[in-house]
Amino acid sequence: MSRISILGAGAWGTALAAAFVRQGHEVRIWGRNRSTCDEINGARTNRTYLGDARLPDGLEATADMARALENADIVLFAAPAQSTGEVAAMASSHLPAAANLIACAKGIDNRSGRMQSEVIADHLTDHAVGVLSGPSFAADVVRGLPTAVTLAMPQLAQAHALAESLSGDAIRLYASDDVVGVQIGGSLKNVMAIAVGICRGGGMGASAEAALITRGYAELMRLSAAMGARPETLMGLSGLGDLVLTCSSELSRNFSYGIAVGSGRDLSGLKLAEGVYTVTIANEIAEKHGISCPIMKTADLVLSGRMSAEEARVALMSRPVKAESPDPRD
Repeated sequence: MSRISILGAGAWGTALAAAFVRQGHEVRIWGRNRSTCDEINGARTNRTYLGDARLPDGLEATADMARALENADIVLFAAPAQSTGEVAAMASSHLPAAANLIACAKGIDNRSGRMQSEVIADHLTDHAVGVLSGPSFAADVVRGLPTAVTLAMPQLAQAHALAESLSGDAIRLYASDDVVGVQIGGSLKNVMAIAVGICRGGGMGASAEAALITRGYAELMRLSAAMGARPETLMGLSGLGDLVLTCSSELSRNFSYGIAVGSGRDLSGLKLAEGVYTVTIANEIAEKHGISCPIMKTADLVLSGRMSAEEARVALMSRPVKAESPDPRD
């Protein structure tokens, strides 16, 4: 069994911690909020993020980074994507030399345009960094419901070894060495989920939602290829699988946020939706590579208040008719 440190005591970090404790691993979770750590240790709940879900005995939470990382074999970075660099910097002086580092947040750093693994590597230069991503809701994982995700590392043999170590009855990991592709799928599907949510909130119908998911996936494939990802990766769990899940359930924060936008509801008090922070930088990356991504661009216009949901519908439906093809010029 491994000694696992999870940096981030939100929904995803806590759910992963619960899953791995149940599989017999020694798990410590770090969180900024001392009261959240006390609740996890004492009441065995994290009500702010996971309601009344019961956490297993044996899970230790701490606000002390040194304690969290002590003797860790595997370190999972599960804080929100835009704070990954800060957390990596905090961990740098406490990180065991041989620890395997895995990015778990889904998002592109909106200041630098860098992927999560790159942000971590910028601060922890002596470590290879991988990524864990796929169709998974924290609410399912924390309750032990079956989930399958992709674990990518720079070396496939390392990914296989870690996937075998971390897989169990309720969570199954598939190995990959396409670190770029796995991260692109996990990041851009959040933007697409917001777009589909806007469609749902605006009452545009199931046919329109299916079209957005399909054409959004085409954009994701075009941009990922330009960024060096392998097409088969985006056809797998961390691409198509995650996109389908995130665009079909209100358990998705991004989908729910889009619904609120499309229906004109008050957005204050809504839970963090990573796609809101990713959409602008994703469009900048697409423009840099010369890739047409009209759905992502329109989502950015709506989220920034420069276009209404109805105007977005008209804009997308009135685009020039083209062949349905993977040509990047479409």
